[in-house]
Amino acid sequence: MTARFPRTLSEINALSAQDFEAQFAGVLEHSPRYARVVAQARPFASAEAVAAAFASAFDADSQEEQVALIRAHPDLAGKAALAGDLTPESAHEQASAGLDRLSSDEYAEFHRLNAAYHERFGLPYVVCVREHTKASIFEGARRRLANTPEQERAAALHEIGRIARLRVLDLITEEDA
Repeated sequence: MTARFPRTLSEINALSAQDFEAQFAGVLEHSPRYARVVAQARPFASAEAVAAAFASAFDADSQEEQVALIRAHPDLAGKAALAGDLTPESAHEQASAGLDRLSSDEYAEFHRLNAAYHERFGLPYVVCVREHTKASIFEGARRRLANTPEQERAAALHEIGRIARLRVLDLITEEDA
């Protein structure tokens, strides 16, 4: 299997299906099957096209499969984070927003918000933390609790697309001159 590190688009397009899957297995949380689907759409003209292919792959899924994808995401600053059981991608992203350095009051607030999300929607609160601050993550969670279940599912999938885009861009580098 191939290691995950930034590769050029030419290299990405030339990978075997197995190596493509290994390269992009972490793009969608605990859902490497999407990398298998996206591999079939090659060749790609740009890194953005690769990212769009991931979004198209889960957009084409049934509502049941989409809910499973949302549920594959960990709670922010939740039990998995505290136990060190996050994927490397999630651990890096949560740390980038300072979610690994919360005060006891902030951890308690995340616990309350996570519990409210699970009670209201049966889902974790999913947000592209790399595009937010700690304060905007809290504010967004409070605001999104007012969503209908359908609105929240759509919001979570939108955020998953943003997460996937950044993860894809992390794995593709510019072509050598």
